[in-house]
Amino acid sequence: MFTSTGSSGLYKAPLSKSLLLVPSALSLLLALLLPHCQKLFVYDLHAVKNDFQIWRLICGRIICLDLKDTFCSSLLIYNFRIFERRYGSRKFASFLLGSWVLSALFDFLLVEAMQYFFGITAASNLPSGFLAPVFALFVPFYCSIPRVQVAQILGPLSITNKTLIYILGLQLFTSGSYIWIVAISGLMSGLCYNSKMFQVHQVLCIPSWMAKFFSWTLEPIFSSSEPTSEARIGMGATLDIQRQQRMELLDRQLMFSQFAQGRRQRQQQGGMINWNRLFPPLRQRQNVNYQGGRQSEPAAPPPLEVSEEQVARLMEMGFSRGDALEALRASNNDLNVATNFLLQH
Repeated sequence: MFTSTGSSGLYKAPLSKSLLLVPSALSLLLALLLPHCQKLFVYDLHAVKNDFQIWRLICGRIICLDLKDTFCSSLLIYNFRIFERRYGSRKFASFLLGSWVLSALFDFLLVEAMQYFFGITAASNLPSGFLAPVFALFVPFYCSIPRVQVAQILGPLSITNKTLIYILGLQLFTSGSYIWIVAISGLMSGLCYNSKMFQVHQVLCIPSWMAKFFSWTLEPIFSSSEPTSEARIGMGATLDIQRQQRMELLDRQLMFSQFAQGRRQRQQQGGMINWNRLFPPLRQRQNVNYQGGRQSEPAAPPPLEVSEEQVARLMEMGFSRGDALEALRASNNDLNVATNFLLQH
């Protein structure tokens, strides 16, 4: 929606689609038709601690009772579907499960700290819903999604492809009095899981048998068809498949561009073409110049002109000028393909 997150829609994101449809439908049902049942889904840590109503840790942390929170969290989940496409549904579900469990622990710690140090009782006023994992997804979003400038305003201030997502997160962050507790616990759980602290990613994960079961039963229900209006670029179910498909595509593009450059050189200067230099795989190019302990022949001149504006955008993301030039040449000046290639290597 707001970012360049691959193809539009929910193709290869069945878990994201289920998180959009099921909790939103239940939230609307409780708000419009069953308001007397909302008390069963209140996130009340006081009742959990004193009355041992453990079930509130589950019911109170799945369905939003505030429709504004439902709307904002749904938009964020839709934009964060890129992580399900990149890592696969099982790893994405494991991240959500791990952050959901860890954030419950952090909620208890933050509430008790506020009660102890400031005398503020917030245990009965926490917002309900699947909010903490949504805030946890901001951690990989900040770390792994590149920042691309869209427009510049007021001198150094600029609008990027990530600005609206952060604004939407800020809107959700300020939607209630104590939602900041859930937000902080979500960010802390996302940091712990993303950094693999204390090996929580191995403990709090979806077992393979469970992933296969849900893939067989629920994935056909929530799967979406591939968009037909977009170019077909490999989007495998796991990161390894995506990387392999991207590399094969870039290998072919680089081979054709180098072959065309070799033909032009032969027509202008004559002589034989160095085929060993023209057809190395792209993933091995960095090692070609130092095979056998000796330096090989210098690389051929650039096969095509590269837009300086696109080079500048890639350099703003933190890549060197040389890497940006090479990726843009290999991808025929396709900024999105070049960005994905540089992120994966």
